Amino acid sequence: MKGFDSAPAPRRALGSNILLLAALATCSAWLYLLGADSSTPATSHALPQNYQHILSTCASLHATPSIASSFHDRTESDRYVRGSEATWIRNASIWTGSRDGVVHGDVLLGRGLIKFVGSFNAQQVRDMGFELDKLKIVNANGAWVTPGIVDLHSHMGVDAAPSLRGADDTNSLHGITQPWLRSLDGINTHDMAYELSISGGVTTALIIPGSAGSIGGQGFTLKLRPTAERSPFSKLVEPPFAYNGSGIVPATPLRWRYLKQACGENPHGVYGATRMDSIWALRVAYNEARKVKERQDAYCAKVDAGLWRDVAALGEFPESLQWEALVDVLRGRVKIQTHCYEAVDFDGLVRLTNEFKFPIAAFHHAHEAYLVPDLLKKAYGSTPAIAMFATNARYKREAYRGSEFAPKILAENGIKVVMKSDHPVLNSRFLLYEAQQAHYYGLDADLALAAVTSTPAEILGLDHRLGFIQEGAPYVLIPLFGMFTELGYDADVVVWDSHPLSLGATPTQVYIDGIAQLKDPFANEKPSAFQKVPETPDFGDEAKKAVEYDGLPPLTPTPNVGVVAFTNVGSFNAQAFSAPTTIVVERGQVVCNADCVVPKDVGRVVDLKGGALAPGLVTFGAPLGLVEIDAESSTSDGVVHDVLRGGVPSILGSDPIIRAVDGLQFSGRSALLAYRSGVTHAISAPVSYGFISGLSAAVSLGAAHRLEKGAIAQRIVALHINIERGARESVSTRIAALRRLLLDAEAGGEWFSKAAKGEIPLVVDVANADIMATLLELKHEVDEAVGSKLRLVLARATEAYLLAPALARANVGVILVPSRPYPAVWDMARMLPGPPLTEKSAISVLLEHNVTVGLGIEESWSARNTRFDIAWAALESGPEGISRATAFALASSNLEKLLGVDLPRDIVAYEGGEMFSLSSKPVAVISSSRERVDLF
Repeated sequence: MKGFDSAPAPRRALGSNILLLAALATCSAWLYLLGADSSTPATSHALPQNYQHILSTCASLHATPSIASSFHDRTESDRYVRGSEATWIRNASIWTGSRDGVVHGDVLLGRGLIKFVGSFNAQQVRDMGFELDKLKIVNANGAWVTPGIVDLHSHMGVDAAPSLRGADDTNSLHGITQPWLRSLDGINTHDMAYELSISGGVTTALIIPGSAGSIGGQGFTLKLRPTAERSPFSKLVEPPFAYNGSGIVPATPLRWRYLKQACGENPHGVYGATRMDSIWALRVAYNEARKVKERQDAYCAKVDAGLWRDVAALGEFPESLQWEALVDVLRGRVKIQTHCYEAVDFDGLVRLTNEFKFPIAAFHHAHEAYLVPDLLKKAYGSTPAIAMFATNARYKREAYRGSEFAPKILAENGIKVVMKSDHPVLNSRFLLYEAQQAHYYGLDADLALAAVTSTPAEILGLDHRLGFIQEGAPYVLIPLFGMFTELGYDADVVVWDSHPLSLGATPTQVYIDGIAQLKDPFANEKPSAFQKVPETPDFGDEAKKAVEYDGLPPLTPTPNVGVVAFTNVGSFNAQAFSAPTTIVVERGQVVCNADCVVPKDVGRVVDLKGGALAPGLVTFGAPLGLVEIDAESSTSDGVVHDVLRGGVPSILGSDPIIRAVDGLQFSGRSALLAYRSGVTHAISAPVSYGFISGLSAAVSLGAAHRLEKGAIAQRIVALHINIERGARESVSTRIAALRRLLLDAEAGGEWFSKAAKGEIPLVVDVANADIMATLLELKHEVDEAVGSKLRLVLARATEAYLLAPALARANVGVILVPSRPYPAVWDMARMLPGPPLTEKSAISVLLEHNVTVGLGIEESWSARNTRFDIAWAALESGPEGISRATAFALASSNLEKLLGVDLPRDIVAYEGGEMFSLSSKPVAVISSSRERVDLF
C-alpha cells in the first residue's frame, strides 16, 4: 500500500503535462510557418485564426492529472484563510499515515499547511518565521494525533440531514446512465451533518450521487469546514475546473475527476434493469464516448501532421457535452467509484474495463469482494480498492454474504481496503468506528487507521496533500535538538482523547486547513489502557471458514447438555477473582462458581484465558426473528396493515391487533450473529409503517425453531404504536385516535383496554419532544379517567432529554434508538450530540434525572454490536458517570423493567477479557432455561 511500502515523497518534481505539450505544439506551429513547403497540396491551406487554440487542445488530449513541480515548495495552502492563527501542538504521539509511522514530538500548523513535524524548541520556531505571542500553543500531553479522516463515499449535503423533500438531491431518476450530472450542483452547505461529522474527526469527503442508475453522475471532494463564501465550490479540494475571469476553464495542471457508477440491485429496483440491462447500458454509454474520443484523436492526428486543409474540412474540434466525462474516463483522467456487491457484478465490470481500457479506482460496498480477489486483479490498469462497511450486511440479497472478516482477507490478498460511511446510511461522524471494528476482526492496526486516512486519500489521487502527517526531505538538521522538516501537506489533523482504534475515541480538537473546528470541546478522561492499540482476538479460523463456505459459514452453535468446565475465568457477573478460577456448568446450570475441580465426567473444557462470564444482553427495535433480508419480502413476516388508512380485512374482526409471535422465524443469520456476540434475547414488534404496529414478543436468538424449549421467552410483551410528523395523517389525528382507543373500551378492544389499565406497556415510537409532551398529558388524562397507571414507554425518543424532569415525575421510561443520535428527520433536529460538542449525552441527562433508560437498534445487523454500544455510552459519561452495572442495565434489566418481561438469565462466556473489552470474544452461552451450553 502506498504510504507503507513506498511513502509519498513530500516534494515531487512533477511538471505540468498540459503546459509542456501546449508549448511543444505552439513551437511546432511556428516551425511550420517558417519552413513549410507551400507547394505541398496538403499544407498549402492557410492556418485558421484559432490554430493556437486547436494546437493547445490537441496537445492536451494526452495529458493526465499531475502535481505542479512547485506544489510541495508552497509556503501556504491554496485554502489558507488570511488571519487564521498558527498552532503548535506539543508533546503528541503522532500517527503519520504510514506503517509504524509513529513520531513522538510536535506538529506546527501554519498558513493552512503542516509546516513542521518532529522535535524543535521555541527559538527554532522563531527561526522558522513565527511569532510566539501570535502562536496558539497546545500541549497534547502525549495524546494521539492523526491525519484528518477522509470519507471516500458520502452523500452529505445532497442527502439532507434532517431529511427534507426540498433538499433531496441524491439521485436523478431521468436516465440509467447520466455521466453529465454533477453532485456539486446539489450540495447544500447548511446541512447539519457537517458539524457533526467534523466532531468525529472527518475533515474531507467525496460527495457522490446515489446509486439509482448505472452511471449516477460526477462526484466532488470537499473539505467539511465552513467557508466565508458558503458556496459548494468554495469547499472543494482541487476542483477540476476554475474561474479565470472570463469563463470556466480546466484546472492547470489537470486534476482528478470522479465518477459514480452502480450495478446490481439498485438500477434493477429503480429502472427495472436486470444485470444484463445494466451492463448493456454501460457498454452503450462507453461506446458513445469511444466514438467521440476516436473522432478527437483523428482530428488531432491531422493537426499534428499539419493537414490544415483536412482540418478545415472537418470543422470544429469534435466535442460532446453529454459524453465528455466518459471521454475523460477513457483518457485516464477520472477516478471511478463503482457501487458493486457480487462476484457476477465484479465480473461484468472487470470485463467492461478491459473492453474499453479504463481503470476503476474502487468498488464500493463490495460485500463479496473478499471471495474473489483474483477476479479483482484482472481489472484493467490496476486492482481496484475496496470501500466497505465493517459489519453492516444482509440488508439485501447481494449483501447477504458480507463478512466482518472481509477487510482482513482482502488486505492479506494485497488489495487496498477503505472503510466508508455511505452517509447517511451510516452516520459519518462515527466513520472511525468502522476502522475500529475492522481492526477488531483482524485487520492490521496501521492498515485500519490508513483505511480512513491515507488509503482513501490515495484512491482520490490526493495523497500528495491529504491523509498523511509525513516527514519529508530535511529542512534543517540540528544535532542538539533533533530534526524538523517543512512539509506541503494540508493542515488537516485530529487530536484524540485516546488511541484512535480504542472504542469511543473522541476528538479533543479537529483542524481543517489549520483552523480549529471545535469551539470549547468537551472531553472525558479515558482509562490509561485506552491510550494503546487494543489487543484484539484471533479470528483466523473464522476468517478461513468465511471463504471456505463461500461467505455463508455455519453459525448454529454446538449444544452441550452435559458438563462443561470453564477454566481461567477472570470474573463472574462483574465480580473479579483475585486469581483465575474454574467454574463448572451442568445442563445449563452453574453448579460450582469458584475454585472448582474439573469433574471426571466433563464433556468439554473451555479455557477463557482470563476472560469473563457475564449475563446475556437484550436487543430491542429491529425486527429480529421477523425479517431475514430487509429488501426481500419473501424472507419477511410482512408489513402490518395501517388501520388509519381503512380497508382492514373484516376477517380480522373488530380488534385487528397483530401479534409478532405468530410470524416468528428462527436461525436467521443476523439473529445468530447477535447470539454469538453475547445478545441472547430480542424483543421484536410487528413491522409497520402506519399507526399501530401490534404486540411484540420476546425470543431466544439461539433457538433453532419455535417449538424448541425456551425459544419463545414471552409471547406477548407490549403494545406498539407510531406517532411522527410527516405521515399522511396529522400528529393530532393520531393523538386523537390513541385517546379514543385508550378511553373507549369498545373502540379500543382488548389490548388498548389492557394498556389503559396498566396491564401491558404501551410503547410509542416517537422522536419529537413536543409530541412526547402531549403524550405525557394524555397519560395523565387516561390515568385520571381509568383510575390506574398507563405504563407508557417512549421508544426512539431522540429529544426525550429535553423533558427529563417531567418524564421522571410521570414515571415514563425511554428506549433510545439508536444509542448515538443522528438528526435523520425533522423530529430529531434537537438531538443532543454528546462529547465533544456537548458535555453530556442524552443518556447521561436522562439517567441523572432517574429516568429508566434502555438502548435499542434500528437495523438487525447492528444487534451484534450491542455490547460495544453500551460500553460507548459509559465512556461518554466520564469517569464519574455511568457505572459498569448501570451501563449493562441499558441493554438488559432496564429493558426488561420497561417492557415488563422476565427473561431467562443466560450467561455469556467471553474469552480473553471482560465483555466490554475489544480484547474479548464470546465463545459460549450458558442457558439454564434451555438446559444447555451453546459452544461457538
